[in-house]
Amino acid sequence: MGDVVPTQPSRWWIQYINTQVPSSLQSSFEYTFLEFMPMSSIPTTGNRTKLASSLAAFLKEDGKDLHLGGDEDFHAERRKHTEILGIHRIQGALEVPIGEVQFTAIRGPHGCIPLRILKPSNPGDRALVYMHGGGYTVGCADDFERGLRVVAEESGFTVVIVEYRLAPEYKFPTQLDEYEAVVAWLQGEEGKKRGIKKVVGGGDSAGGNMTAALALRLHDQKKANLAAQLLLYPEARVPFDTKACAENNSGYYLEANGIFSFADHYLPRGVPPSDRYISPGMQDVGNLKDLPPTYVFTAGFDPLRDVGVEYAHKLQEAGNEVVWRHRPDLTHGFLQFGHWSEECEEATKEVGKTLKDL
Repeated sequence: MGDVVPTQPSRWWIQYINTQVPSSLQSSFEYTFLEFMPMSSIPTTGNRTKLASSLAAFLKEDGKDLHLGGDEDFHAERRKHTEILGIHRIQGALEVPIGEVQFTAIRGPHGCIPLRILKPSNPGDRALVYMHGGGYTVGCADDFERGLRVVAEESGFTVVIVEYRLAPEYKFPTQLDEYEAVVAWLQGEEGKKRGIKKVVGGGDSAGGNMTAALALRLHDQKKANLAAQLLLYPEARVPFDTKACAENNSGYYLEANGIFSFADHYLPRGVPPSDRYISPGMQDVGNLKDLPPTYVFTAGFDPLRDVGVEYAHKLQEAGNEVVWRHRPDLTHGFLQFGHWSEECEEATKEVGKTLKDL
C-alpha cells in the first residue's frame, strides 16, 4: 500500500473512473478515492461531504424505522435489525457468493460460543475473527452475514463471526473473554487443522471497540496477539465532545444520544468508563505502543467518526503501523447496507481488498 495521498489522481485512475465507474458516481468518486487512500500523517478529525444518494434513499424508505440507539428499547431494536438486515430477509442475499458457510461452536469461559464460519471460494491461510457491532446490545450473525460474505470473497480470508453474549444480560468483560477464547482456538491446533497461519481480529462499532480492547489486553498480558486489527467505524471512546457527534447527532442511523444507554448496558458497577479496555481512545499515546498493525475505516456521517480518526492518529503517534481510510459520503453501519447502496457495497469491497493486501 502507498504511504502518501497523491495530490491528484494518476492518469490510470482517471481512466478507470471513466470506464468502470457508473456515470452517476463519477463526479464524486475521485475525491472519495483520495479520502480512502492511506495517509502518511493521520489527522485527528474527519470530514463529511454529501451523503451518498442511494444511502439517503435507503434511510428514508426501507430503513426509515431502523435506528441504533433510538427511542425504542434494545429488544425492539434487536428485532427490527434482524427483520430488515437479516440475511434471510434480504432478497437475494443468500445468493451473494461464498464458498461455504459452516455452523459450529466452542466451549468458552462463560459457556458455549456459537460461531458462523464463512469460507471464501478461494481461501488462503488467514482468518478474520469478527465481533459485530450494535452497541453491545443489538445484532447477530444473521444481520452481518451478507456484508461479511463480500469481505470474505474479496479478501480470501476465512471469516469467523462470533455470536457473543450481548449486554445488558451479560456485562463487560464477558464479551472480551469470549473473543479471546475464539482467537486462541484459531491460534492453536484448530487453526492448524484448518490451514490457518494468521489470525486477524476485527469488528465494527462496538465490535471495533472490543477489537481494540482485546489487542491491548493481549499485549498487556504478554499473550500471542492478533496478526492485525481491523476497526470499522470503531467506538474508541464516547464521542460527545466532537464535531462529528454534533453534526451527525440524529437521522443517520446511529443516534448519538443512544450511546449513553450502550455504555450503561455494557459497564458493570465499579468499572470506570475510562478503563483501558473500555475506552482505548482515551489512553495516552505512550500507553499505545507495540500494538498489531491496524486498519481503521471511518465514515463522514457518523457520530463516531472523529473518535475513530483520533484513535488512528494516536496509534500512529505511538509508532504503530496504521492505515486510515475514510468515506466522507457514508454513514455508520455501511457494511450492512450494501444491498441498498452501491456506495456502501463498494466501501465493503474495499474493506476486503485491504485485508487481501495485509
